[in-house]
Amino acid sequence: MTNPHTGIELIKLSDSDRMVGDPAEDIRGRKVQDRDGTDLGRVDDLLIDPDDQKVRMLHVAHGGILGFGATHSYVPIEAIRAIDDEVVHVAEPKQIVAEAPVYDPELIDATEYYNELYRHYGYPPFWSAGYIYPGYPYYRI
Repeated sequence: MTNPHTGIELIKLSDSDRMVGDPAEDIRGRKVQDRDGTDLGRVDDLLIDPDDQKVRMLHVAHGGILGFGATHSYVPIEAIRAIDDEVVHVAEPKQIVAEAPVYDPELIDATEYYNELYRHYGYPPFWSAGYIYPGYPYYRI
């Protein structure tokens, strides 16, 4: 997905030759829970901005068996409120994550999708004026 405002292309960490700067910050495989402790799925991958060397979104898989038939959601990292050894806790309830817009590059323009996703979660997009990268967790690749 390319950000039309900045020309930034987000890629899955697993599709790159990069890794998280501190292996302890690689949260792939951890459970994701909403603010009420309800399981939302697992962090399947991290979407990274290879130019800025930052993680921008979680790619969360839910449902399916052994990875087959799973559906996926993107969650901006701004939604992360805490991380422990097994769980990534997000600030929104399950319903907000479940109702997040779905990205299909065949059907939706990336510009439209980014704007819609950030609007849905209520966070300013990372390319907006005055945007400040979250201080915690700080992900570098």
